[in-house]
Amino acid sequence: MSSVASSEVKRSKVEQIKADSHFLRDPLLEEVGQDTTHFSEAAVQVLKFHGTYQQDDRDLRQQRRQEGQERAYSMMLRTRIPGGHVAPQLYLTLDRLADEYGNGTLRATTRQTFQLHGILKKDLKVTLATILKQMGSTLAACGDVNRNVMAPVAPYKNRPAFRYAQEYARKLADLLAPKTSAYYEIWVDGEPIPIPPMDEEVKAAEAFVGHGVRLEGPEPLYGPVYLPRKFKSAIAVAGENSVDVYSQDLGLIVLTDRKGQLKGFNIVVGGGMGRTHGKEETEPLLAQKLCFAPPESVYKVCQAILAVQRDHGNRWDRKQARLKYLVRDWGIRKFRRVVERYLGEKLQRSRPLPKFAPNSDDYLGWHEQGDGRWFLGISIENGRIQDTAGQQLKTALRRITETFALPLRVTPTQDVLIVDIEKQQRDAINQILKSCGVPCKEEIPQIVRLSMACPALPTCGLAITESERALPTLIRRLDQLLQELGLQDAPFLVRMTGCPNGCARPYLAELGLVGSAPDHYQVWLGASPRGDRLAQVFQERVHIDAIVPLMRSVLQVYKQERYPQEAFGDYCHRVGIPYLQAQVQALPQEVTKV
Repeated sequence: MSSVASSEVKRSKVEQIKADSHFLRDPLLEEVGQDTTHFSEAAVQVLKFHGTYQQDDRDLRQQRRQEGQERAYSMMLRTRIPGGHVAPQLYLTLDRLADEYGNGTLRATTRQTFQLHGILKKDLKVTLATILKQMGSTLAACGDVNRNVMAPVAPYKNRPAFRYAQEYARKLADLLAPKTSAYYEIWVDGEPIPIPPMDEEVKAAEAFVGHGVRLEGPEPLYGPVYLPRKFKSAIAVAGENSVDVYSQDLGLIVLTDRKGQLKGFNIVVGGGMGRTHGKEETEPLLAQKLCFAPPESVYKVCQAILAVQRDHGNRWDRKQARLKYLVRDWGIRKFRRVVERYLGEKLQRSRPLPKFAPNSDDYLGWHEQGDGRWFLGISIENGRIQDTAGQQLKTALRRITETFALPLRVTPTQDVLIVDIEKQQRDAINQILKSCGVPCKEEIPQIVRLSMACPALPTCGLAITESERALPTLIRRLDQLLQELGLQDAPFLVRMTGCPNGCARPYLAELGLVGSAPDHYQVWLGASPRGDRLAQVFQERVHIDAIVPLMRSVLQVYKQERYPQEAFGDYCHRVGIPYLQAQVQALPQEVTKV
């Protein structure tokens, strides 16, 4: 059996940086204390494993270059919050840190975490230390490791499958977390930090050796160079796919019996959204069925899957390094055989599953939990929690949390749930939201509630064009178009990204807009609203001002030809992209021309 130490002779530059980092210490440990505005390239790569990206304000790049100044550097810090669970004290800490050291905003991400933006290098250590002391963490929120484990957020006490998904998300996060002590050495100088004790079941699973699963040294699962690329995982429940489980490297689907007892998990592998324009060898892929795992063996199977990617993933070309490419190139049968060799036993066949329901915003607004208490879902457009002239959302969430000390949950669609609300608290919470100008669910068009965008410009170094700053205007123009066409009953999933890496999962949107040039987007159509079918390219490059006219033509045909209750994505898939392209040939040249 090959090992991480011997399986790759050729390594990329990033692989060598990891190998030289002394388990995520160097050169970060030295540079943290230096009086500089930014980190070196090597430290930046190591910093990602600690949950931080170095960025700069791209709106200011040209001006600062002309003035002979260095870039306006700052840090984006991402928390690790399995299943999106946020304790009230941690939320208040993040809220305060955003004002003291960040740009005054919090951002809920598409992987159920919070991000702080605009933190200067000199303030990074105190910011991270403060989060750690409030029992938060940023370790493995980024980097070539298993990242934040997603799970459906609804706190239903009378639906055991949701409880199992949330419980196992926390356990899987602990199991697959890096074990290096560098994180605490650097950010709190090795000071003991209160950490919730690890579940005994997870502790026992950590000892699993298998046939090549664990290695010698401080990182028995990852080894000294960790994974070839980032690794994303999520847990869904049968019939509910808010986490987009087929977009994950590793996906678990909870199965229960009629009495609500846990039977086990169907496991899927090899999903991923990222791609690169003009490189056909890169592509979004859906995860494939691997096996069924009962509760007593699910941890071993997950570790074996990760170890296979560790030893056999591409460590030379990072654009081919995700698990999805290993599964694609090997085929699922070979991948299954190799996992079985690592595991030392045969995998069980996947169990039948009910069809996923369409993704929707059903968790917004007021809902009973099943235990006499309530939860409230609050829509956060594109995940940005801030105060504006018309809406003081950040103030409202802080006041509610300070007053009632209620936990929050970040959703996979960048929204927030406030949970465990007593009936007598509802009126006061509604009053706080109203006084701060926060609209209720019914006041927000559904197409707006369903939409998502990545941050993109001005901070993301990969962004080709706008996303978060462009979508609010565009999505309301699309809503107006639906009203004009009488299609109010047919809102659809719209997701926008500033580049093809797919952080907002646009390839699983019924309308995906992927940045391809300044103010231009590649248009994708036809994904399933259930998250189990990818969209396809409809137009290669469309100016942002031409998107609504283009969609008017498509939606007019959809209105005339759709079946009763047929979703827009399902219609596009049924008739096919070539047919839809033929419908827009008569449009002005600037709409369809690259």
